[in-house]
Formats: sequence, C-alpha cells, structure tokens
Amino acid sequence: MKPSRAGVARSKPKLGQHFLKDASVAARIVEALGELSASTILEIGPGRGALTSLLVKKARRIIAVEADRVLAAQLRMHFSLQPNVEILEGDIRAMDFSTLFGPKPGSSRPGIEQTPQQVRVIGNLPYYITADILLRLFEYRKYFDVIVIMVQEEVADRLVARPGSRDYGLLSATAQLYARLEKVSSVPPGAFSPPPKVYSAIVRLVLAPRLEQLGVAEADFMRFLKLAFQQKRKTLWNNLKSRYPSRELTRAMQRANVKPTVRAEALSLEQSAGLFRALIDSAPQGV
Repeated sequence: MKPSRAGVARSKPKLGQHFLKDASVAARIVEALGELSASTILEIGPGRGALTSLLVKKARRIIAVEADRVLAAQLRMHFSLQPNVEILEGDIRAMDFSTLFGPKPGSSRPGIEQTPQQVRVIGNLPYYITADILLRLFEYRKYFDVIVIMVQEEVADRLVARPGSRDYGLLSATAQLYARLEKVSSVPPGAFSPPPKVYSAIVRLVLAPRLEQLGVAEADFMRFLKLAFQQKRKTLWNNLKSRYPSRELTRAMQRANVKPTVRAEALSLEQSAGLFRALIDSAPQGV
C-alpha cells in the first residue's frame, strides 16, 4: 500500500496508490516542518502536488522527486510558472544528494570546507520501502536536519517504539540511532482517495546521530544490530552465536550485564552499544 499522494490532476491511480485529499492533513504535515521561509525542501513522492502547492507559498526552494513518469510530467506543467519548484523524475533511493545539495564546482576555495546547506525533508512513503528511504537519508544526513513523513500507522508505531515493547525492532533501533522521533498524529483512511484499508500516521524526525555518544563505529554497529534482530523470536545469544565464539560472547555479556536469555528488543540503544563494545574488547588480540 502506498499510503499517501496528493492532488493536482485527475489521473487514474496505479495499484496501491492512495492520494491525499484532506486539506487539513496536508496543512498539518507541512506545519510539522516548522518555519520554511529560508529553507530548501526535498519532497519525496509529491504525487498530485497537494503538499507541493502548500510548500510553494512557504519555502525558498522545493525539489520534488516523483517516481511516476505521468505524475512527474503533470507536476512540471502545473508548477511551470513557479520559479522555486523543481520536479525530478526518479527513485529517491538512487538519488545522489551530494550532487543536489553539496557545494558546486568552483563555489569554494581550496582547503576551505563549506558547511552543507540544511535541507528539510517531507514525504509520503510507501511502507514497504520506508526503511530503505530512511537509510538513504541517514547516509546523507549531513544535508538534512528535519524529516516529516507519512507512513502506514503500523510502521509509525515501530519507528517510535520503546525498548521492551512489542513493536520495537531493527527499524526502531536504527531510526533512533540517527534521530529523535515523534508521532505527530494518526490519519484515517478517509483522508485519501481511494481510501486505504489501514490508518496512516505523520512522524517527525529531528536528525541527532548518537554514534559518537555511544562510542560505536557506524558500519560495524549496524551489522551488529542486524544480527541481533535477525530472528526476533530467538534470544540475543542465539542470534549472535553465529558470529561470535561462545567464550567471547559469555565474557562480553557478563561485562555488559546482559542476560543470555534476553531478546534484542529488550535492550536500549545504550545497552546494545555496551554489549557491542564489550564484544570488541573480548575478541582475542590480533583477530
């Protein structure tokens, strides 16, 4: 299900597309971005342009990325007279944000590093690629400060879930490693045309990476988290034993005060990072 798209022209929706029609919900999503008069906005999946139509009145610059060729063409026509709107056709997961938002050749003097412009992100994300899109944004996090997304409510609950809850998993831990999250509000099916079978929700993320605070190397810690949550019904010990020898695992769990019978969703990010660091310290020297 694609839980949100927005309204300019009447085109027949593809299977799984649900276009946002509720003006009050659109206003709520844009409002969650904050003050925009000096901001550049990256819009993901503008669809028929309801959010774009609001943003064009508030933001300095909007770059809207639409995967659907027909919708992208309609958007270009609709906003052709708006100088602060640029419509790009493509897959947001393949975008090189350094090309879009990084310093242009010749724009800075040698030896002087420019501070990247801070871009705010807004988007209606298909639930099945929400994680892929967020990982892409986190990878290029130096360009972004605030992200406001509409997702299926089940996904929103997973994003903001706390350790120990049923919804807490790899998506929760990953998102909370990079950002502070808030579920702004639920959105009923009737806000869309055609209405989906499930509720959606607006989620606000403020980028605040915790890698340095937790004392972990990004790539290695992400591999550790993926392994820890590999099979959610299994204990942390059973998930980790495929990579770490029993002696090292026992020593690290004792040092980190983590019980072998616990599951990954029971650990906070601080506890997971503590176990990760203990495993590094428990590894034989020279390995």
